[in-house]
Amino acid sequence: MRRINGTALILAALVATVGALAFPVWSYADRSGTGQANLNASTVATQWGPLSALDRDFLVKVRLAGLWELPAGQQAIERAPSQAIKDAGDHLVVGHTDLDQRVRDVSAKLGVELPNQPNEQQQGWLRELSAAQGQEYDRKFANLLRNAHGKVFAVVAEVRHTTRNMLVRQLASDANQTVLDHITMLEATGLVDFDAIANEAAGGATASPSGPPPPNGNLPPAPSPARPSGDGSFTSRPSTQPGAPTAVNTNRPTAGN
Repeated sequence: MRRINGTALILAALVATVGALAFPVWSYADRSGTGQANLNASTVATQWGPLSALDRDFLVKVRLAGLWELPAGQQAIERAPSQAIKDAGDHLVVGHTDLDQRVRDVSAKLGVELPNQPNEQQQGWLRELSAAQGQEYDRKFANLLRNAHGKVFAVVAEVRHTTRNMLVRQLASDANQTVLDHITMLEATGLVDFDAIANEAAGGATASPSGPPPPNGNLPPAPSPARPSGDGSFTSRPSTQPGAPTAVNTNRPTAGN
């Protein structure tokens, strides 16, 4: 009887061991709740490629940006005391009029519903601007809009990097150019509080920064220049070179076509 009980215990232990070893394999194959499973579950097929939840959220964000930044730009043209803010407002109006046409065209083709008014936070920003006067208006405009554009810039980059949908990829390229243009114009006002932007970003960071150690007062050795080998002939020019084109050709049709 003791021998039978001992054998049963050994068998039970073997079964438990095999089960424990098999569980990770089963759970990995199932992948329920993983990022990959979530991506697959939220993605639908279209003739232009898979359309993910991130893609659809991006379309909504582009639309929302235009719904509050376009009227903010128009208000700046009419009310701002400084020419630099008026110029930035002009870029916002022109850029978002074009981008809004593009996002509506893309969303119509993909069957994505878009909002028709800014969200509550964006409406609050518009109220802040409407209540401001003079130099306070200029500062609020420059910093509210610069902070908003900086945050959406990261979203555009992620979508442009990861999307498998051709229409969304083209729109992300367009949005990238538009947002960078607006950031450049807002910074040209000289009113952007970069310390506040850096501190806000640091407050939300979850990882420690990495990189070279802080300078110690001594000049480091000069790095070797990165240059092509051989005598190759190259036809393109860097965008930082005077006279070179500053816009990237995204090979997309005119908005509305």
